[in-house]
Amino acid sequence: MTDRAGYDEINEVKADMDHIYNEPDPRAYFRELQKLGYAIPGAAQPVFQKLISHLRRRRDETIHILDLGCSYGVNAALLKYDLSMADLYEHWEREDLAGATADRVAANDRRFFANMEQTQDIEVIGLDQAENAVFFAEDAGLLDHGIAVDLEKETLPVDVKEELASVDLVISTGCVGYVTEKTFERLLPAIARGRKPWLANFVLRMFPFDSIEKALRARGYVTEKLEGETFVQRRFASSEEQGQVLEQLREAGVNPAGKEDQGYLLAEFYLSRPAEAVAETPLEQLLLN
Repeated sequence: MTDRAGYDEINEVKADMDHIYNEPDPRAYFRELQKLGYAIPGAAQPVFQKLISHLRRRRDETIHILDLGCSYGVNAALLKYDLSMADLYEHWEREDLAGATADRVAANDRRFFANMEQTQDIEVIGLDQAENAVFFAEDAGLLDHGIAVDLEKETLPVDVKEELASVDLVISTGCVGYVTEKTFERLLPAIARGRKPWLANFVLRMFPFDSIEKALRARGYVTEKLEGETFVQRRFASSEEQGQVLEQLREAGVNPAGKEDQGYLLAEFYLSRPAEAVAETPLEQLLLN
């Protein structure tokens, strides 16, 4: 069982970047994370795209996505448009916006994204405790709806439950470790009232997923891990951070040899679906199609 204190203890070995997560616009976020080669949304992009394509073949309609830990709408940008992480780094580092206000950056983004053609028939709801980031992503047009709430401490607002009932796919690329099973337990009654959405989580190897998997299993979900695959989140911020993470991994029984000892934080992929969907198409086969 993983509790809040357990995740907090694990997080203590990571570099503290809280100061960039809730700025009025994404410039500081991208500036700092580019230095570390932050890459997990781009690594997750083709996996999510395959899941969306498979869901569309089953449902033949707009796919509704809930992005947990949505931040400034990075996953929404990558999934809606023909963009890469390199494109987003370039976009939010433009010299002509260096001294701009957050309102000007948001206005610029509204024009930028409005003039792009969506490559996927999707709608994205974003949920994050970072209120400024959620507001920006919604204001810039990346999120179709934003929900600023900390489900570790608060219950889900009543006025969003109806909208969440239409969600087909829940995604995350780094929030597990900041959120525990408590967030999922508070979310599941709203999203799993009718047809159960799929839940696709990229989770750093330093964070156990067992408590969340147990909470999902209680709701009728089967969780598969993509075996033998890891995904780069970012470079370590320092040799001290790397050393502490390696020690933590070994204490948890996770072997970092040939993995994190090469200089990168690595994530694994977990997909949770109703049992009948798993029986019909196992994860490895799903990602081949």
